[in-house]
This record gives sequence, C-alpha cells and structure tokens, in this order.
Amino acid sequence: MARVLVTEKIAAAGLEALRRAGHEVDERPGLDPAGLRAALPGASALIIRSATQVDAAALEAGSDLVVVGRAGIGLDNVDVETATRRGVMVVNAPQSNVLSAAEHTIALMLSDARNIPQAHADLVAGEWNRAKWEGVELHGKTLGIVGLGRVGVLVAQRALAFGMRLQAYDPFVSAERARQLGVELVPDLAALVASADFLTVHLPKTPETVGLIGRDVLAKARPSLRVVNTARGGIIDEEALAEAVRDGRIAGAAVDVFAAEPTTDSPLFGLPGVIVTPHLGASTAEAQDKAGVTIAEQVILALRGDFVPFAVNLAASEADAAVAPFLALAERLGGLFGALAGAAVDTLEVSYEGELGEHDCRVLTLGVLKGVLAPVSNEPVSFVNAPQLAEVRGMGVRETTSASARDYVNLITLRGRVGERPVHVAGTLTGPHDEARVVGIDDHVVDVPPAPHMLVVYNDDTPGMIGAVATIVGDAGVNIDDMRVGRSPSGAAAMMVLTTAQRVPAEVVDRIVARPGVRSAQAIDLP
Repeated sequence: MARVLVTEKIAAAGLEALRRAGHEVDERPGLDPAGLRAALPGASALIIRSATQVDAAALEAGSDLVVVGRAGIGLDNVDVETATRRGVMVVNAPQSNVLSAAEHTIALMLSDARNIPQAHADLVAGEWNRAKWEGVELHGKTLGIVGLGRVGVLVAQRALAFGMRLQAYDPFVSAERARQLGVELVPDLAALVASADFLTVHLPKTPETVGLIGRDVLAKARPSLRVVNTARGGIIDEEALAEAVRDGRIAGAAVDVFAAEPTTDSPLFGLPGVIVTPHLGASTAEAQDKAGVTIAEQVILALRGDFVPFAVNLAASEADAAVAPFLALAERLGGLFGALAGAAVDTLEVSYEGELGEHDCRVLTLGVLKGVLAPVSNEPVSFVNAPQLAEVRGMGVRETTSASARDYVNLITLRGRVGERPVHVAGTLTGPHDEARVVGIDDHVVDVPPAPHMLVVYNDDTPGMIGAVATIVGDAGVNIDDMRVGRSPSGAAAMMVLTTAQRVPAEVVDRIVARPGVRSAQAIDLP
C-alpha cells in the first residue's frame, strides 16, 4: 500500500479507484508551498491540478515520490526537468479535456463573432439594441490555428463544418498531415496573423511560448481579426492584446486563460470587443470525471512499476496500438538477455523488424532496458530512469528498424557482446491471441514462451541428451512445463530450453553440468 497525497479536487471515481487498488488516499486541499513540503515526506504519489506548484523544493521534500500526476493537460506548474533528474515520473491526462477545450474554443469564437454576452447583458438591463450588436459569420472566414496538437486538430475539424478556410502554424507537423486535415500550413506566425480573421492558440506554456503573440505579431493583423485563447495564459501578451482591441487594430478577442490565475483584474476586462471566462476550457462534468479517473489509473500503473502511457518525461512517444502489445515481451527479452549475458555489455543493439519496424518503437527500447537493468540495479528501474541508469553503467544503446522480417511478421532482436562472447535473444508475438514467444537464443532457433522460470542447456549434439537432462530435472521434483530443442545455424541440436513451474535450484544445475556431453547450463528467473 502506498500513500497518495491529493492536494486538489478530483473526481470521486478516481479516488475510489486508488482505494480499490489498495492505496491510502490522503486528501489535503488548499496547501500552501510550506504545507505541501511538510505533507510530502512518505508520499509515494502526488496528484494535483493547476493550482499546486510542484517546484524543485517540493520535489526535494518528496524524497519518497515515485510519480506526480496532473489531472489535466498542462504541466507548467510542475518542474518536469527536476522530476526527471530525481527519477520521479510525471504523468498527466492529455485526452481527458480535449473535447471540452475544443468545444469551448468554438463557443468563444461564436460568442465573439455574434456579440452574444454583450447582447445578453444589454437585453437583461432593459435595452433592445439589434443594430448595435451586429456580428459576422464564420462561413468563408480564415481561421488561423497556432498549434495542431490534439485540441488544435479537434478545433480544425469543427471549424470545417462551419465552412471556414483553415491555416495553421506548427513547424512540427508535416505537410502531408496538414493536408489530411484540410489545413494549409504557413511558414511563420506573422504570416498566419496577417491572413486570419480568427486566430486560436493551442500551445503549451514554455519559456519559448511565453509572450509569443505580442505587439510585433499583432501589428501584422488585419482589422477583422478576433483572437481566441483557451490554451495557457501568458502565451498572448494581455496588455498588447488589449491595446490592439482598444485602438481598433483588431476586431476583438475571447480569452479563457490569463498570465496570473486566479485573477479579477486584467487590461482586457471591460473592453466592449472582448469576452472573458475564468479558465472554463476543461470545466465540464465529463472532462472532470475523465481527468480524475485517468490520472488515478496512471498513478496506479506507475506505483505498480508498469508502463504508464501518459508519462510525459519518458524519452519516447506514447506507445500506439501497434506497439503496445509488444511492451511486456520487450521487457521479458531484456531480462532474458541480461541473465544470459551475466555481465555488462558495451553496446546493446535492439532491432525491430516487420510491421513493427514501421512504427516508433522507442518505448519498447525503454522496456528492454528496464528488463536488462532491473536485476542488477540497487534502485527501482522505471521507464523514466532506465536510460540514465544505462548511461551511468556505460552501456550504449543502438536501435534499428526494418519493414521486413525473415520468417516472422514481427521480430524483436537483442544483441551484444560480453568481451568476445556474443549474446543474442529474439522474440515475437504469434497466434490469434498474440502469445509471446522466444524464438532465438545465441543464434539458435527455439520456440518457447518467456516464462518466469527457464533453464538453458548447451550440449553436444549426441543421442540421449534430452532424456538425461529431463530425468535430472524431474528427479529433483521440478515440473517441466515446456521443453524445446534449439537448432544452431548449421542445424545441429546443440541447445535445450526448458520452462519450469518453479525455480531450478543451483544444485540441479550443477548435476546437469556434470553430465557428460553438457557444456553449460543456466537457470534463469524472470520477474
């Protein structure tokens, strides 16, 4: 059981999931920085939203932290760099509020285009001013999208339904991907602002994006421009935006986020062409439930030592649907490789072949490293710290991919050398249920499941070897689940691989090695 410190409100379903997993949920809302530091010792996990600042001092106080979970998308209130350096996983819920944020963006665009809040306030105050609140249509207008991430794409899809012309600035999106979305890429932000009737921002808040849209950029705008920001405060210079609206250089703005939050004072407040909301992008019942449940699930996975798909400080992208099924196999192959090597390798070569080789497999390499390093590390090995631990150990990693695989639809292969001795394992998933199989050990062809208990025997290719080894194992009371003969490249049956129901004792291994014709034997126990 681990203690999970929760400093802001999350969905009750998320808290209940943590308790069902056997963890202690310590709810302490409203902690100031000193209170947070005092509460962190002994906590294995910290769950926050946007108000809690997890800085270097907090992370230092949380010496027992395994994971920090942000129930939402943004992470500008978490020192991710320090967390990574300390081996603390940082996870978020990146898909929990994307629909809500996209819909709020469209709602603000429509409200600003048709002056809905202003007209409402006017009418309930006793004024009927149809002519005063004339608006504009979205149809035929150019929408400039800054950032084609999850929310930006959803906004683009919805704007297409209004008949808008879509342009975007995002240097990390390919022209082909933009074409698929019906979006025209422009070379820089100034060009986007110069051609847009509406501009919507969907970027993370980073040192590079703070103040990105300021006076210089807004000076390029057409008078018809309306700016929408549901991403993060500070990306748009509020004073510069207010000046542009006040001076009539742009038509208006709709802003949901501010540089300092909470706030009741901004140069944007009170301007007739500006609509403001108090950070409501994720404020739907559906988004809050999804965020709470998702972050609880991610924290549970992290505390269990499993792969956490929404960890943001992994040195890899999320495992997609084609890659994820191979993750457990990759970790098992790493464990098998490390056990067979029995010592450090200078360079671990990991290759992915077949259909798998057409995907981003970096997360699988992290799984391989976790399997290799876990048995020999004096600290827990995670998907976060595995690369650093490999570097500390002087182990280089080289990853290659190929779209073709001889004899298999997909194949993962690990190679290295201990001195002059080569070490090799290979594995795949097979059958209708994607069963994991080890199909290669030291360049011998085998076909066994990567079981928790294995016995690898190298022997002369002479009659009677299989029976002799099986007899020794059976006489020791060890049940054999599976036994396969490994063929060498020349075709000689010079290896046996057994999977057993329990650990093979060292004295049994010694008896096998003492048998004439056996060159070596090794018992392997995998997590």
